[in-house]
Amino acid sequence: MEGALTNKMGMVFLLWLFAMAFVVQAEDPYLFHEWKVTYGKLSPLGVAKDVILINGKFPGPTINGTSNNNVVVNVFNELDEPLLFHWNGIQQRKNSWQDGMPGTTCPILPGTNYTYHFQVKDQIGTHFYFPSTSLHRSAGGYGALTVHSRELIPVPFDWPADEFYIFLSDWYNKGHRDLKKTLDDGHTIARPNGLVINAKHGEVGDKMEPLATLEAGKTYRFRVCNVGMRTSMNFRFQGHSMVLVEVEGSHVVQNDYDSLDLHTGQCLSVLVTADQDPKDYYLVATSRFLKNQLSTVGLIKYANGKGAAAAELPPPPPDGTEGIAWSINQFRSFRWNLTASAARPNPQGSYHYGEIEITRTLKLVNTKSEEGGKLRYAINGVSHTDPDTPLKLIEYFELKDNKEASFKYDLMPDQPTGDTSKVILAPNVKNATFRNFVEIIFENHEKVIQSYHINGYSFFAVGIEPGKWSPEKRKNYNLVDAINRHNIQVYPNCWAAVMTTLDNAGMWNVRSEMWERFYLGQQFYFSVLSPERSLRDEYNIPDNQLLCGAVKGKPLPKPYTI
Repeated sequence: MEGALTNKMGMVFLLWLFAMAFVVQAEDPYLFHEWKVTYGKLSPLGVAKDVILINGKFPGPTINGTSNNNVVVNVFNELDEPLLFHWNGIQQRKNSWQDGMPGTTCPILPGTNYTYHFQVKDQIGTHFYFPSTSLHRSAGGYGALTVHSRELIPVPFDWPADEFYIFLSDWYNKGHRDLKKTLDDGHTIARPNGLVINAKHGEVGDKMEPLATLEAGKTYRFRVCNVGMRTSMNFRFQGHSMVLVEVEGSHVVQNDYDSLDLHTGQCLSVLVTADQDPKDYYLVATSRFLKNQLSTVGLIKYANGKGAAAAELPPPPPDGTEGIAWSINQFRSFRWNLTASAARPNPQGSYHYGEIEITRTLKLVNTKSEEGGKLRYAINGVSHTDPDTPLKLIEYFELKDNKEASFKYDLMPDQPTGDTSKVILAPNVKNATFRNFVEIIFENHEKVIQSYHINGYSFFAVGIEPGKWSPEKRKNYNLVDAINRHNIQVYPNCWAAVMTTLDNAGMWNVRSEMWERFYLGQQFYFSVLSPERSLRDEYNIPDNQLLCGAVKGKPLPKPYTI
C-alpha cells in the first residue's frame, strides 16, 4: 500500500514537473526596450523647432517582433510635459490598460517612468507607435512596430532581400506648444508647411542620404505609414512599379501599382524589384486633395550604381472630383488574400463575415462648429472632452457618484439627429454589448477628407461610395473579401461602411486620425464590458498601473477571477 502511494505521488510529481515545463516552454518570447524620451532640434524646412527623440533618434527605435511576442517598453519621460504612447494597430487583446490613450491611461509625468507590457496577440503587420498626448504627434516621437508571421506560418510571397520603413508626414514649422495654443484659443492650425519622409524634406537635385540601397535583381519590402497630422498622400517610386502585399495586418491579393494613396494613420507594405538601370531614383510623395499641392522626395540608390536620379518625376494621380473617383477605385481594388495563412484574433467567421447577422448599426456624421466662439469638431452632435481621470479608471473603480470624476454613457445617439448646430461638450462613451456584430457607417458631409481609426479591433472595410448612406446601400457591400484593417478614409460627401465583432473587452478609442479634429473632440470611446467580469475576457489592472485624478490613493477593486 505504501509503495503504491509512493508511486502515485511520484507520478503526480512527474506530471507537475511536466506541466511546469510546458508552461515555461509555452510562454511566448519577450522583447525588452528601454526608452529615454527627450527633446531635440530639427529643421527639415529651414525653421528649427523642438522635436521628440527616443534614445536620441527620430524616427524612434524599431520594435521588431513576431506574432504573440510579449513587448516590454520602459519609458523614461524627460520632457517637461506629461506623455503617453499609443501602439497604433496593436489590438491589445483583453488589455486596454496598455492602449496608451488619454481615456484609458494616466500620463507619465515629467521625470518619471512607466513600463508598458503587452502582447501582439494573434496579429501580424506593419504598424507604428506615437505619442497620443497633447499635440506631441506633430513633434515626432513615432517609430516602427513590425509584427512578423511565425516561422511555421507561410507568407504568400518570397522572403525579400531586406525591408525598409518609410514614414510619410506633413510638417508644421510651428512647435507643438504653439500648435496646441492655437487650438486652445479656438482656431485651426490650418494647412502644413510641407511634407517629409522619415523626418527629412527633399527636393530634386538635393544631396541626401538614401532611404534604401538596393542590389540589382533583388526584391525589397517597403513598409510605408502615413504618420502625419492631417494630410492624405500619394507615393510612387521613380521608374519602378510596386506590388501591394499587406495592408494593416492583412495579406492582400497582389496587384501592381504605379502609385498608392495613403491616408492619415494608415500603413501598408509593397514589394519593389530592383530591375532598372543601376543608378539613383527618387521616392516621391505628394499631398492629396489640398488646393496647393505639397511634395517631397527621398533617394533610392542601387549598390554600385552610376548616375544621378532623373529630374523628371512620375506624375501624381488626378486631384479634385476626378481624383476622389480615382482613389475610391483604388480602394476597391484592395482585396483580402483568402488563401494566405496569417494570425487572426477571431478565426471563426473570418471568411464568412457577410453571413453574420448585424445586431447594431451606428451611423456617425462628423461636423465642424463653433462653441463659445471656439472651434470644435463633433460626431453626431457630441464633441468629446477628456476628464482629469481616465474613463477606464472611472469605470473600473465604479465612481458613479463622484461629481468630479463621472460621465454619462450614450450621450451620442447611434444615428445623427436632424439639428447638427447644437453640440454637447462632454466625455463621449458608447455602451457596447460584448461580442455583438456591429455595422458602423462613417458619413462625411464636409468638403475635406476624413480618416478614422478604431482601437482594440480590426474591421472589414466593406464599402465606400459618394452620397449619403441608406440601408439599401448594403447590396453594394463587398461581403466576400474586404480587407480586415483598423483605419478607413471617408472622402468628401461620401460614406464608408465597416463591420466588426466587439469581442475585445475594454475601453476603446474611435477617433479621427486628423489630429486637430481628434484634439477638438472628433472621437469617442466604446465601453465593452464582459458580463462575466472574468479573466477569460479581460485582464486585471496591472500592478504598476499609474493612478491619477479621483482614483489616486484609492484601494484597488476586487480583481477578476477565472
